[in-house]
Amino acid sequence: MRVALGSDHLGFDLKEQLKEFVASLGHEVMDYGCSSHEPVDYPEIAGDLARGILKGEAERGILICGTGIGMAMAANKVKGIRAAQCMDVYSAERAAKSNNAHIITLGALVIGKEVAKSVVKTWLESYFSGGPSQRKIEKIMALERAQ
Repeated sequence: MRVALGSDHLGFDLKEQLKEFVASLGHEVMDYGCSSHEPVDYPEIAGDLARGILKGEAERGILICGTGIGMAMAANKVKGIRAAQCMDVYSAERAAKSNNAHIITLGALVIGKEVAKSVVKTWLESYFSGGPSQRKIEKIMALERAQ
């Protein structure tokens, strides 16, 4: 699977560590930035990565900022994207299985490296189960179309 990663400067170190980890799981990694500790505005990174997902450049994406909140908010502004902030393995599993999330977001200042790896691994190994969740996803997307 192609997995896109992106971060702001606060998430740079964790992104670099997760790039290696995701590759070690056998996935192709695409880096949407940033490329250093120099300050950047996370909405640009989130928008680029989310649009890349919609274009088919990657199947899934991981965005990292200080808390994960801003990245989730920004990514979810891209029409058609479902991004979920995940700080534990259960949320990561449900983001995939129940919510069919294209993107997860992590907070580099609030999650440890090993927990982040567990969250990412769980999410990448989990897939949308459809069933009753399909109806809910369709309703979420209907809310977006109504705007």
